[in-house]
Amino acid sequence: MATTTSSARAVPRTYGTRARLVNEAELRATLSTFRELSDEDWRRPTVCDGWTVRDMLAHTVGQFEELPRPWVAVRRVRRAARTHPGLGRLDGHNECQIEDRKAVPGRELIGALAHFAPQGLIALRRMPAPVRRRIRLSLLYPEARALPDDSMDYLGNVLVTRDTWMHRVDLSDATGAELVLDPHDREVVGQVVLDLALSWTGPAAELDLHGPAGGDYLLGIGSPAATLHADAVDFARHLSGRPTRGRLELEGDPEAGAALLAARVVF
Repeated sequence: MATTTSSARAVPRTYGTRARLVNEAELRATLSTFRELSDEDWRRPTVCDGWTVRDMLAHTVGQFEELPRPWVAVRRVRRAARTHPGLGRLDGHNECQIEDRKAVPGRELIGALAHFAPQGLIALRRMPAPVRRRIRLSLLYPEARALPDDSMDYLGNVLVTRDTWMHRVDLSDATGAELVLDPHDREVVGQVVLDLALSWTGPAAELDLHGPAGGDYLLGIGSPAATLHADAVDFARHLSGRPTRGRLELEGDPEAGAALLAARVVF
């Protein structure tokens, strides 16, 4: 094992000022990418089942809109129970986000994101820390129980950026737009790896993640039984359940390798 490999559990959780800077950096990157799209790009399908690029942006707008207006999320969840009874509460809610802006052109949705996202980030910052830690997302979405932390604090510090970031990856995959990476992308991937480490029950394994968002991490305790070599963004795609675009190369113990291939993290 390389001496630069450190325990994934030692990755510091993003919070406070650092979380604000990462959130703002991801918002700038997302807006910049959407602004470069052609008229044809809005109709392209994405890896998100049934969603076009336009739909994905409508969902993202809805996510930020609900942060300072939680009653909008409650209203959508209630409506989804009637209009999408076959979907889970979260998936049905997401479909309502898209339906609420089904007639809005993509270019106008960019303006809506630029309007609502800063408001959402401000609302998260202004919420008192004890309240952020006490309010549980699982009260509205039972699926949130799968998160390592279903508090509003975790949502604001980690999950808002992670969801937006992965949809920027989806956008790049759907349109061929360049996926521009900077130091904040490594922070996002680091939090993904931390969450993987917190739930890891397999043999010790090393992650050798390449690219600007990469790093070397150890899952578990002791000498790694297997090593996974992959691009950092591709490994995030894999953990989210999305198809990878490059190879995940494994060496070492087959049991540890199988555990890595079966691993998932909530996005």
